[in-house]
Amino acid sequence: MDATLFNLSLGPWCLAILCGVLVGFNKTGMPGAAIFAVPLMAMIFPAGKSTGIFLPMLIVGDVFTLLYYRRHAQWNHVLRVLSWGATGILLGFWIIRHYQMTDLHLQRLIGIIVLLILGMGLWMSRRPNTLAVPHTWWFAACMGLIGGFTTMAANAAGPIWIVYLLAMNLNKHEFLGTGGWIYLILNLFKVPFSYALGFMSTDSLIFDLKLVPAVALGAGAGILTLNRIPQKAFDIIIRILTALAALKLLFG
Repeated sequence: MDATLFNLSLGPWCLAILCGVLVGFNKTGMPGAAIFAVPLMAMIFPAGKSTGIFLPMLIVGDVFTLLYYRRHAQWNHVLRVLSWGATGILLGFWIIRHYQMTDLHLQRLIGIIVLLILGMGLWMSRRPNTLAVPHTWWFAACMGLIGGFTTMAANAAGPIWIVYLLAMNLNKHEFLGTGGWIYLILNLFKVPFSYALGFMSTDSLIFDLKLVPAVALGAGAGILTLNRIPQKAFDIIIRILTALAALKLLFG
């Protein structure tokens, strides 16, 4: 990346700091809130560059999440998707290296998938006698492959993992602790591939380092907010935010 790309004026710096706060808040308090950070970052950097800038910010947010929620993690749900998620990342890396991909088409496909799965989840929640699809091995395999592929190809797997965690019917602390481990392990696994594709550089990492305090501020605000939100309200809010994220992917 060109080092001059990170010589920002006051306005873009304020937007970047706000993005860092939203990432931290998204990780520890309200999953889905980072939907607002994506268009803000796109106002500062070209779309391709922002992928490599976001990844270290997300990893820092994951660390803050686990510092507070790690004891609530449900490891059976983490382990079910890790190998599939890693396979999806490798698939995404291979396709990016060998084929020209259209980000718009991929994002629309992800949006459709997320909306369909959200709809299926709502339908099943009102029919307790239906087959427990979320607990079958193939559901975890599909979600893991799609999540891994989309996080590598478009950095847009957040809605996929949120839908998976919603399907597991976890309480809000288990949701964040379980998701924190999934995100951190797979994001770290993705780093060398992102670097190999030119998404990350020394300059982008230095820029990310400057935004760590903003991510920490957002993470602290997220923890305080979560403690004040009832479980039912938490479920409703993240479903709404995830649906909005899917619609944004679908319609741009």
